[in-house]
Amino acid sequence: MAEECLFCKIWAKEAPAKEVHRGDDVLAFEDIRPVAPVHILVIPKDHIPTIKDLKPEQAPLLLRMIDLANQVARDRGISRDGYRLVINQGPQAGQSVYHLHLHVLGGRAMHWPPG
Repeated sequence: MAEECLFCKIWAKEAPAKEVHRGDDVLAFEDIRPVAPVHILVIPKDHIPTIKDLKPEQAPLLLRMIDLANQVARDRGISRDGYRLVINQGPQAGQSVYHLHLHVLGGRAMHWPPG
């Protein structure tokens, strides 16, 4: 756990979050500033600052994050019409918390390009 990391604190239940699902090594919770009717964040237990810090041996963890994102989409009723999965890398992409996280966005039409 990184001492000053908000998502590490959420994992440790030292900071509040509206949890959607908690597994052994992945957690889903509602984003506090949603940009869509459904906006859930999926994080790993391990503190991995960015997607580029993910090691090849951690690939199964990324798959578990995606599996949970798909489960959340089904549970929230957005899987049929579609949803977007987003991982931001760095400040120009909009990453504001440096703990790997996956955004699950849905419940409205998404536009392209997203920026």
